[in-house]
Amino acid sequence: MLTKKQRELLLYIRDHLTRTGVSPSFDEMKDALELKSKSGIHRLITALEERGFIRRLAHRARAVEILRLPEDLGPVPQQQEHDALNHKNNPLLNKNIEAANQSSDETVQLPLYGKIAAGTPIEALSDPANYVDVPLNLLGNGDHYALTVEGDSMIEAGILDGDTVLIKRCDTVENGQIGVAFVDNAEATLKHVRRQSGKIELEPANAAYETKTYEAGRVQVQGKLVGLLRIYN
Repeated sequence: MLTKKQRELLLYIRDHLTRTGVSPSFDEMKDALELKSKSGIHRLITALEERGFIRRLAHRARAVEILRLPEDLGPVPQQQEHDALNHKNNPLLNKNIEAANQSSDETVQLPLYGKIAAGTPIEALSDPANYVDVPLNLLGNGDHYALTVEGDSMIEAGILDGDTVLIKRCDTVENGQIGVAFVDNAEATLKHVRRQSGKIELEPANAAYETKTYEAGRVQVQGKLVGLLRIYN
């Protein structure tokens, strides 16, 4: 059983998809349901996803697919099923979806994959627990995500504990660039990445920490640093 607001949001997404072929932005959802903040939309979206009514398309800002509707509303419209299939398989359409979902105030929402240690590697990246609004001019082309820094090993690069770093998804970085390194298929860390004779060095930006060296096959690059957000209390 859906709550009144969950049902309203599901119907609004359905109607928007049927009318335009793309899912509405979080700002549009907030205004349509007359909510004061987008945090309420996040909660409703999460509840609908947990109940199996919708699915957020991976790595696409605010792209939502309806999986089913309440029984009294009948099946998912065929046009949406057709659009969802094409969007899933066509990278050009996926890029158009992301552009269409940029909010009118020139921001885009990126998936926030929780905390990444800037001192000690942590567990692998998981599904996004939240999303973060990012000014569009901080991002270039490509797919991006956000991480919260935990630790002080990158302070000499201006990256502090609690900062939100913006990462462009890629599997290579230039020697010495700051990137997200995935070690032994289990742990992720943010460091300067250097390649040296079949090995990869993960170098901190803090003299109190040591550079760690791994066989190249043990490290996968999962993105490079392109920006940073900081909140001053």
